[in-house]
Amino acid sequence: MTDLDTRQWGTADRAKAAVWLMAGWIALLWVLEAVDYATGHALDTYGITPRDPAELAHVVPASFLHFGFDHVASNSIPLMVLGLLAALGGIRRFLGVVALIIVADGLGVWLISPSYTNTAGASGLVFGLFGYLLVRGFVDRRLLDVVVGLLVAAVWGSSILLGISPTNTTVSWQGHLVGLLAGVAAAFLFRRRRRGTAMTAA
Repeated sequence: MTDLDTRQWGTADRAKAAVWLMAGWIALLWVLEAVDYATGHALDTYGITPRDPAELAHVVPASFLHFGFDHVASNSIPLMVLGLLAALGGIRRFLGVVALIIVADGLGVWLISPSYTNTAGASGLVFGLFGYLLVRGFVDRRLLDVVVGLLVAAVWGSSILLGISPTNTTVSWQGHLVGLLAGVAAAFLFRRRRRGTAMTAA
């Protein structure tokens, strides 16, 4: 089966695809950090430095890189859980959502982050997936997804609020905020289309 849209699959196939995708994603982040460590943090240069035209090429790679193992560890669990919950709704839809969040977040960091900073990490994507899951159920009018969004808010809501606070100078609150907004936008742009009754001429 080559169709990436898991809506055509059974529940077990859908869950298996989501688990393998997110496990591979997290493994990639750790491998990249190991390479970064082994090369004397050579990959850190692929973070985003604001408003430098050459840095636009780093918009996507920056979301896969981290500044140390503690950094990647802090993002791994929420990315795994939120990514899994999002991917269960369909792999093709999930990849579209993720692509939008990563690009929008990277461009946002490039535009509004303070000068002479270097920003990298998957936290913008984590915040984006949080925003996506939070509103997806309301946009799609699916009760189960509404419940999932509320549970996600209950578990991570306080951390999200802290992460987008301008008073928190230990993180890129700009990247977190843009990621969150991109995730909300993605819920609308990738909303599930309702099947209507086809009209045919006799």
